[in-house]
Amino acid sequence: MNITPQTYQKMSKRAEPKSNTKANVAAAFLAGGGICVLGQLLLSAFTYAGMDKIEAGTWTSMILVMLSAVFTGVGLYEKLAKYAGAGTLVPITGFSNAISSSAIEAKSEGWVLGVGAKIFTIAGPVILYGTSAALVYGILYYIVTSFM
Repeated sequence: MNITPQTYQKMSKRAEPKSNTKANVAAAFLAGGGICVLGQLLLSAFTYAGMDKIEAGTWTSMILVMLSAVFTGVGLYEKLAKYAGAGTLVPITGFSNAISSSAIEAKSEGWVLGVGAKIFTIAGPVILYGTSAALVYGILYYIVTSFM
């Protein structure tokens, strides 16, 4: 049987699951917004308690990373991600989830060759390119500010 690209495309279209875009966007918005609201509440609470903005921001980030790692470990982050989709990709919690899930998957291979070697499988490129971009921007900033 010879299937043309057009026939294949029609067959694929019929077989693909239907998604409710409006509901998916709303769920992502609510979940991502909820994570951000939690971060803002933490930041405000720490600032209200007398911390300066930098210290409050540091504690807020650490708590969000810890919560994301714990939720990943007990399987709750995956359930939230199934419901909220891209809403769980808020940078700091999504990054923590990526690192935590890689570590959990590699644990059976041992601490050194498993967790140690594979923990940055997903997040490694982000770290590499982020560090490289920061270096380039820092050099450019230094050059521009030195001659002004």
